[in-house]
Amino acid sequence: MLRKKNKQPQPRLPTVDEFLEFIPRRLDFEWETKEDGLVTMKVPKFTSNLGKSFCKVLRKGDTFVANLDKLGSIVWKNSDGVNTVKQILEILKTEFPDAKNIDQRLFLYLTQMKNLGYIYY
Repeated sequence: MLRKKNKQPQPRLPTVDEFLEFIPRRLDFEWETKEDGLVTMKVPKFTSNLGKSFCKVLRKGDTFVANLDKLGSIVWKNSDGVNTVKQILEILKTEFPDAKNIDQRLFLYLTQMKNLGYIYY
């Protein structure tokens, strides 16, 4: 006998115009800008107390270091809760005038950062 699974409806994806109006805000991770302008950030490995305790038992750090590239560094610095995605895109177009598909790269990067829990809109 086959059972029908109660599937939750998928949330509607934003349109491009809606996405451009989002205001990304980075979470409160410890981060710094190196001399070359690139961002290095400390990211917690776990958010639960169990995971943190596991790191202590193994005598391992409960964070890891993420080194962002130039594009990622610019996006991270400007995900301050003030700039819209559209404003960040304009900054990237100025910094990378010859880059192809910079808008798609930005949208994908922001989506990945949100899915990882590094930013929110």
